[in-house]
Amino acid sequence: MRITELFDNGQFVVTAEVGPPKGCHMEHVVEEAKEYLSGITAVNITDNQSSVMRMGSFPACVMLKNAGLTPILQLTCRDRNRIALQSELLGAAALGIENILCLTGDHTKMGDHPGAKPVFDLDSVSLLHTVCQLEKGVDLAGNPLVGEPPKFAKGAVVSPCSDSIDAQLAKMERKVMAGAEYFQTQAVFDSEKFIAFAEKAKQFGKPVQLGVIIPKSAGMAKFMNNNVAGVHVPQWMIDELAADKEKAKAGITGVELAAKVIKECRPYCQGLHIMALGWEAKVPALLEMAGL
Repeated sequence: MRITELFDNGQFVVTAEVGPPKGCHMEHVVEEAKEYLSGITAVNITDNQSSVMRMGSFPACVMLKNAGLTPILQLTCRDRNRIALQSELLGAAALGIENILCLTGDHTKMGDHPGAKPVFDLDSVSLLHTVCQLEKGVDLAGNPLVGEPPKFAKGAVVSPCSDSIDAQLAKMERKVMAGAEYFQTQAVFDSEKFIAFAEKAKQFGKPVQLGVIIPKSAGMAKFMNNNVAGVHVPQWMIDELAADKEKAKAGITGVELAAKVIKECRPYCQGLHIMALGWEAKVPALLEMAGL
């Protein structure tokens, strides 16, 4: 099932993301996804997120699909050249993985193998173009594919709370022109900033999923403000997380804050994307509190 079909039908699409393990045993990830995420539309599988080496997104997607969930393959350009990226896309299509999210990827210096050589043969925009070429039945070099070409729901990322909305809109436009069909946003904590962005992004006519993170503590919020590009946690939210540390530690405050953002932003987006960061067990409570 391609999630673009659901957007086209006017459905509010809810997705969440999980990270594969730093090892070869996927059972607990699959079981948690089945228990806590089975009520949502699809599950993103991160691709060596933050340049930290883990099991690949592709095999993890296959395992979740075999467990009855709908996976979204995240594909970054950091670790593969154009040959490997196209090869992985064809393999995904062959195994029935129809939803993808195209990312440039964080630099290797950010991760646990800082000496690794980054590739970046393509970026997210040229990767989207590459997918469109495959869908036309030719590879990036113009060589014909054998048989029926693949068809994907092609996703991209945008950061609505970045310092420059105009710069993000320009990036969004380039991705739309390259073939992006839907967008998932970087984590949003400031509803006003998202709404201002969403009003301007209407011009592109593409569905946008609001990205949310359940904040775990005031320290986490401050860290994201200082280290994560495109993220802005308002001071009032940091103060609430700091007011009752035990309540925040239990996830109660974080769920309340994330649900508030969802309620405020829902009229301005076409879906929701939850980045649980290990708190998948909190997702059902978040959806219930947000009225989803």
